[in-house]
Amino acid sequence: MKILGIESSCDETAAAVVEDGRKVLSNIIATSLEEHKLYGGVVPEIASRRHAESISGVVKEALEQAGCTMDDIDAIAVTYAPGLIGALLVGVNFAKGLALATDTPLVPVHHIRGHIASNYISGDVEPPFLCLIVSGGHSHIVAVKSYTEFEIIGKTRDDAAGEALDKAGRTMGLEYPGGVSIDRLSPKGDENKYAFPKPKVTGSPYDFSFSGLKTSVINTVHNAEQKGEDIDIPSLAASFQRGVVECLITNLEKAAKDYGYSKIVIAGGVSANSKLRSEAEKLCRKNKWKLYLPELKYCGDNAAMIAAQGYYEFIQNNTAVENLNAYATMPIDKSYKSN
Repeated sequence: MKILGIESSCDETAAAVVEDGRKVLSNIIATSLEEHKLYGGVVPEIASRRHAESISGVVKEALEQAGCTMDDIDAIAVTYAPGLIGALLVGVNFAKGLALATDTPLVPVHHIRGHIASNYISGDVEPPFLCLIVSGGHSHIVAVKSYTEFEIIGKTRDDAAGEALDKAGRTMGLEYPGGVSIDRLSPKGDENKYAFPKPKVTGSPYDFSFSGLKTSVINTVHNAEQKGEDIDIPSLAASFQRGVVECLITNLEKAAKDYGYSKIVIAGGVSANSKLRSEAEKLCRKNKWKLYLPELKYCGDNAAMIAAQGYYEFIQNNTAVENLNAYATMPIDKSYKSN
């Protein structure tokens, strides 16, 4: 079964063809990242315009690379939530038009479910498992009970980990995206040089909070500037990254032990972070757990992960009709059928 995936939730316009949820036949990405670097972050209007300009060509290239025509495609999977609403609407409307024109079933896919599915095309993992999802917009610990059934165990109360890394990087004067720049710079610094508070969250022991860490690094930079003191940027980057990763790993370990999971999956854009990958490997070796990490090329936004998840949604009959809409926010445990 061949699924055409379309992804346009942020600044990547992507299309892919995936067979039976696991085998990637093509994976095409057009990004407007270089334009957004000029502004230090994603500009929604620019992202939407570039999607509109690129999507037709990207889909055509994905089909050609896979050696397919639309006659070979069993369903079209498209990201419908969450993300930048204008960007999402470009992908959703294109997919609806293509589905109608070719009489092909349309499958709405939750973007974060897609990130989890990046591990299906990178390895042999099958549910159930515990997944730490870390991206610019989300930080969740999710029990993946089946390919289409999810339970949120923990989540951020404020900033997502990726958002905190990006904003901290910008405060340090690093190139956007700040999280990537911090990861590249950190090996040159001393991760113990700067002390940051350990976030404390009342209520759920599995929830995260990163706003205090972000504010602390901002205050560190501003206080040093006011006093005319030099800042060891590599060490500041390494120390901040360590604080974020420790928070993620501590809560992940507690959730896995309390819920009895020995199969651990990491997903989302920040799953490419070298410190997080290293600490996750140490955690799983210590506890004799099995760890699954996506290939680096599937960590960021891409359409192969959307097509992969779309396959499992399709066989569960989670299809859409012509009035499918896009949503800026949507819980991962809410399926399209219950909207």
